[in-house]
Amino acid sequence: MLAYSVGQRRHEIGVRMALGAQEGQVTRMVLKQGLSMAVVGLAIGTLLVIPLTMVIANLLEGVATVQPITVVAVGAILFAVTMIASVVPARRAARVDPVDALRAE
Repeated sequence: MLAYSVGQRRHEIGVRMALGAQEGQVTRMVLKQGLSMAVVGLAIGTLLVIPLTMVIANLLEGVATVQPITVVAVGAILFAVTMIASVVPARRAARVDPVDALRAE
């Protein structure tokens, strides 16, 4: 989703770079967008894990209650994967040639 968003914003990124934005600034902008989506998703997931686990425990026998270490481990893994998945579009956005991006529209 982030890669698609960066592709759609190619013209905007080209204008930013033509006006003087550095590659690092563009990279941080895209990484911030990707990681903010991850933080919101992890926050919502963390809030819903307790009630959903209770529902599943009531439906199935032998299902344990929430184990905090598992919730933290899964959250950390998902955050790390999101960071890795955000780096590729961020680096691609930082390499946009302003002239080509402006000429494409």
